[in-house]
Amino acid sequence: MAIMITDECINCGACEPECPNTAIYEGGIEWTWAGGTKLKEVTLPDGTVIDANEKQTPVSDEFYYIVTEKCTECTGFHEEPQCAAVCPVDCCVDDPDHRESEEELMAKKIFMHGE
Repeated sequence: MAIMITDECINCGACEPECPNTAIYEGGIEWTWAGGTKLKEVTLPDGTVIDANEKQTPVSDEFYYIVTEKCTECTGFHEEPQCAAVCPVDCCVDDPDHRESEEELMAKKIFMHGE
């Protein structure tokens, strides 16, 4: 499953630099698929192909957020999600709406990093 940041976030930013996929962004900041990855273009679920550097709408305007599609729970990088390990208020938690197996998380990591 992916990790999510709850509304208990205090906007300290400790989690952001820990993410190997650059899946964590400050509230209100647009995100890109390319950030922290080797992606040049991405095919969306509807079949649309976009430039990986194209800015995407922020998931939250109020607090730090994790882009579910980029979160691998640090699979292939670390033994545990680093955002959760460093969060001082324990607001980086499992996202019950986005369950993925270890194999799916590793496939996502390979897709983004080519490794």
